[in-house]
Amino acid sequence: MLKQVCNLYPGLRRIFLPHLVNRLAQEHGVDKKSRTFTPWSHVVALLYVHLTHAMGLNDVCDSFKMHKGALATIRGATPPARNNLSYSKIVRVAAMAKELHLAMIDCLIRQSPAFALSKIRSGYLRRFRRAIHTFDSTTIILVANCLDRAKQRRQKTAAKCHLRLNMQSILPSYGIIENAIFHDARKAWDPCASLQKGEIVAFDKAYVDFTHLHELTERGVAE
Repeated sequence: MLKQVCNLYPGLRRIFLPHLVNRLAQEHGVDKKSRTFTPWSHVVALLYVHLTHAMGLNDVCDSFKMHKGALATIRGATPPARNNLSYSKIVRVAAMAKELHLAMIDCLIRQSPAFALSKIRSGYLRRFRRAIHTFDSTTIILVANCLDRAKQRRQKTAAKCHLRLNMQSILPSYGIIENAIFHDARKAWDPCASLQKGEIVAFDKAYVDFTHLHELTERGVAE
């Protein structure tokens, strides 16, 4: 059996635009609060967590310390301490990550116009030439006596995430995280407002709202 080792991280230097992370960090004031753990090192750490399915802070920090030399070749990224990584995840604003996510989608589509279409390779999705979106929600269990946001009883869910997923790029296009007291159909209006004529959106039965479905049909959106 032939075994091969593939290093993905050198490719990050070619995918990420130069100074993109630093520019967004300056716009959101993240660079002023960072010392030894830079915003770029934070992005590299989060990508490592996603790609390797790391189980915790120890897994990430210990692995980065073992490969400190190779990590430095990725535009000078540095290994984080456990406290630095944990603290950065708490205090650094999510708006920077949101803009970075949208900027990377636009960058990948400009670099490779077939970036989204290449995801459709087999199965029934090959029959569709239009953009397809799916919309659904997931519950987030919180503990009422630890978080002020949990307004319901301890046995009930306190938050819910409503997400619209682009089935061509397999990337989220719109997300809302709010209290779980709202029904799914009530939160479908805003995420679907940016859908264009000719696109397709898929719901489950929780989103049966004939007023909203009629509004989508009038706009030329298939559901």
